[in-house]
Amino acid sequence: MASKTVKPKPPYPTDVSDEEWQFCRPYLELMTEEAPQREHSLRDVFNAVRYVVRAGCPWRMLPH
Repeated sequence: MASKTVKPKPPYPTDVSDEEWQFCRPYLELMTEEAPQREHSLRDVFNAVRYVVRAGCPWRMLPH
């Protein structure tokens, strides 16, 4: 069975830049990326929160 190739999702205008992420990251990381309870990337969650704050949409209506 052939494996699927997953295309990366295009960024939203509210996504943090690499420079912004390097500044914010130490304040947000309370555990390492390898922690077993982490299911989603912290950067993706932070981007989602920024999207909701900017767009004002309900959390459950977030795109992808």
